[in-house]
Amino acid sequence: METVLVTGASSGIGRATARRFASAGWRVYAVDIDADGLGDLDGCETTTLDVTDGAAIGRLYERIRTEAGGLDCVVANAGYCQPGPLEDLPAERVERQFAVNVQGTLGTITAGLPLLRERGGSAVVVSSTHGRVVTPGMGAYAGSKHAIEGMADALRIEVAGGSVDVTLVAPAWVDTGFSAESDRHLSGFERSARYADVYDALEGGALLGGGPLAVTPDRVAATIHDAATAETPAARYPVGLPARLVLATRWLPRPVQDLGQRVSIRMLAALERVRGAITE
Repeated sequence: METVLVTGASSGIGRATARRFASAGWRVYAVDIDADGLGDLDGCETTTLDVTDGAAIGRLYERIRTEAGGLDCVVANAGYCQPGPLEDLPAERVERQFAVNVQGTLGTITAGLPLLRERGGSAVVVSSTHGRVVTPGMGAYAGSKHAIEGMADALRIEVAGGSVDVTLVAPAWVDTGFSAESDRHLSGFERSARYADVYDALEGGALLGGGPLAVTPDRVAATIHDAATAETPAARYPVGLPARLVLATRWLPRPVQDLGQRVSIRMLAALERVRGAITE
């Protein structure tokens, strides 16, 4: 039986991924820092894990070696979004964003490489289109995704001779609780009036949630499973047409990209103000 570790498995993409692998007959270790949502993942081995705790990660891999005899795939999905204009964000918020999304992801994968090499396994990094395209108000999150994508690209080349595949899965918007959870991180620091449009666009939900452009967590989970089981996986898997369209904007001239982002933020902010006025 093949074995997979899925981090960030209590909700959204991670939860759907754990279920996808379990339904395909894999032995699944589903972990999250939050125990809520892990309890009803039938057919999965569940436990809490803070991906910034290297010692805990090491103990988990020893458990997997003892119980399962090896490991075939790591799905590094744990992470969160710290929204807000960079000038306003306290330094500790940015540091925490990188500690979880970058160091946590990299540490989870590198600690598992000895097990993966034994079986010729794979590491799948759940990234985002923000790993290549930037949106105002999402600088900390986009910076963390840019960083982990660069590291994953380097790691893929470094471990290629050791029969381990490293690949990235990059959705744009996903129909999960991501937007609501990110709203929680949008409070607790002082807001500058100059960024009113950015805050209004973020709080409106469309910037983070995507509305009709969002794909389902199951769609992302299916792509992750395909990447993990491909004989020769691609370096990156955009998920759905919206992700491909967002990534295609990278080829536009930079002034055009910047103008498009500014206009989009103003439009979303205006729509949110209109919506707020109607509901009052």
